[in-house]
Amino acid sequence: MPNPIRKLRHLGEAIPTGTVSVGAGLIISAVTAYAFVVVALNALDGTAKAAFSAFWAVVFVIGPGFFLPLEQEVARALAHREAQGEGGRPLVVRAIRMGAILTTVLVAAVLIATPWLSTEIYHGDNLFALSLSLSLVSFCMLHLTRGVLAGEGRFRSYGELIAIDSSVRVMLAIGLALAGVHTAGLYALCLGLSPLVALPIVLLRARPELRPGPEAPLSELSVNLGWLLAASVLLQLVSYAPLLGVNLLSTAADGDIVTGFASAFFVARVPILAFQAVQGTLLPKLAGLAGAGEHDEFRRGFNRLMAVVVGIAILGTLGAFVAGPFVGKILFKDFTMSAASLALLAAGSGVFIVALTMAQALVALGDHRITAVAWGFGSIASLVVMAVVTGLELRVDLGFLVGSAVAGVIMGIALRVEQRKMATTGIGALVDAIEHEPIEI
Repeated sequence: MPNPIRKLRHLGEAIPTGTVSVGAGLIISAVTAYAFVVVALNALDGTAKAAFSAFWAVVFVIGPGFFLPLEQEVARALAHREAQGEGGRPLVVRAIRMGAILTTVLVAAVLIATPWLSTEIYHGDNLFALSLSLSLVSFCMLHLTRGVLAGEGRFRSYGELIAIDSSVRVMLAIGLALAGVHTAGLYALCLGLSPLVALPIVLLRARPELRPGPEAPLSELSVNLGWLLAASVLLQLVSYAPLLGVNLLSTAADGDIVTGFASAFFVARVPILAFQAVQGTLLPKLAGLAGAGEHDEFRRGFNRLMAVVVGIAILGTLGAFVAGPFVGKILFKDFTMSAASLALLAAGSGVFIVALTMAQALVALGDHRITAVAWGFGSIASLVVMAVVTGLELRVDLGFLVGSAVAGVIMGIALRVEQRKMATTGIGALVDAIEHEPIEI
């Protein structure tokens, strides 16, 4: 009969040190990102608050939406080269060129759209255009660096980069608040500046090797890039649909609703905050199973994760209804949303993290296409609901819930079909999917 203490010790020894750092980085990032939002929104009033929340949605749909897939492909291709004993410098140079082109296109699109964004989203604060452009440049640098660190197996540095970036961001916001700054665009600028501070700190310690190697054809970085890009952007679009929707669908008479919704949205995101913390906590255990060679644990590891996530979703919804308004008034000075509306918005966050967990499992199984299709149908469902339902709060809350549910149902069906693949896939693939797909609140 196996000794459980010896088995636990074996699993503990099998856990890569860097995985603990990634888990800790995810937890720190979740907490400090939330703290940043609380500080920024409490420092702002009226249209400035609404503009900042809309900016947050735009930057995280475009930034991670486009650059996280590049990070994932760099990490995958570089790890493959490392396993083959080949240097990755030509690959990284190729990725930098791709990132530079993508960044140039996105920044140009942002500048072209600035007049519309300034009117519809930013409420006339043109500093947001600079903040968004700088954020796209720094996000590109951040995700490329994370891809290199992950590809070389430097997960401790990867976790440190996640944690330092988010910590610098909140410290900048606290500094602005203490200085009595009430300009929304300056708080937005923190998102673009924090990676530029964090990157040198981490790279001076990590010093990636980037040995010379064979030339890197474009195909080496584009195996799944198209589907990853589609899934990433659509995922972020579903995630931030209510925040974008409330700003774009509002009329002049809805000013108070739009301003109050910003605070309510982030209170309702508490299930996503808990989701990040739980993933960060469970990551070392899952990695330990992989390191111990227990590859048949994929299904059981995933099922345990799903049970915890479903529990978070249910508790988050109940908590929002019972205590949400009370907590909201503690965290934010002008919280106004009712318990029922907040519970509906929190239910959307809960269903979203369930869908996201299934998406991570599908990515681990190599089903990138179905995740893109699922998030695509989720986005369409969200837009349809927002178009046909009346009442500003109800239409965006319900649109988020239905969009997340549609995506989740499609991915749940796909996972049922992939039961056999689950039995033959190592749990290490699920660990990789969790490590390389962190999501901002």
